[in-house]
Amino acid sequence: MIFTNLEQSHNHSLNTLNALQEYDEFMESIATLADLGCGAGLDTEWWATRTTRADNPKPLNIQCTGIDIIEQSFAPNKYTNVSYQSTNFEKTIALSGDKKYDVLWCHDAFQYCIDPIGTLSNWYNIANDNGMLVLIVPETMDIHHKQLAFMQPSGCYYHHTMVSLIHMLSVSGWDCGGGFFLKQPTNPWLHAVVYKSEHKPMDPRVTGWHQLSEMNLLPETAKQSIQAHNYIRQQDLVLPWLDKSLIWLGNY
Repeated sequence: MIFTNLEQSHNHSLNTLNALQEYDEFMESIATLADLGCGAGLDTEWWATRTTRADNPKPLNIQCTGIDIIEQSFAPNKYTNVSYQSTNFEKTIALSGDKKYDVLWCHDAFQYCIDPIGTLSNWYNIANDNGMLVLIVPETMDIHHKQLAFMQPSGCYYHHTMVSLIHMLSVSGWDCGGGFFLKQPTNPWLHAVVYKSEHKPMDPRVTGWHQLSEMNLLPETAKQSIQAHNYIRQQDLVLPWLDKSLIWLGNY
């Protein structure tokens, strides 16, 4: 899907943002957030303006950093708890003062990474202990009129699947075993909500599926698939999402 305007992109983000907002304790625990590939900053603004959901709501005052390679026209001083960095988010990202980030939010941007594993490893290093990464990335393959359809937008060089995403995340130190995932039929979007693990990013050249499984970095059905086949088959995956539903990827 290619969004035709900024509001359309933000409306797509809201599907996940609103699901996260249902977790009051989680929302109130966030002190710092980085919006990776923030564009014009509509998602950044959403995070910056959150309040408690009590009868007398109070601002959460999350310190938000919007990061994009192109300097944006969104005024940094519109909110005192928002700042911007014009930098390549694959490389070194400045911290929020001297603090690492509690949440890394990346919507419709990860597909442009030239070095996706290196990028996820760098993000691991700027996340707080037990920090969360929310990653929403489109597939370049979809089912259209009951036929496989492929596309390749400019700047995108990889075809991401749920299996490859789990593979890259886990080898980069992100805990997919306790994460949440969503892939809907005929909807070319992958959603992953994962946490920083105690395991530092590993060398992908020498780290196999069985090692990742033994480190408990993989979902339970992924571990079962590896035990049966020595690799993960997408049709074996049953994955939890934020609303407590279970997503069976055998339909895709």
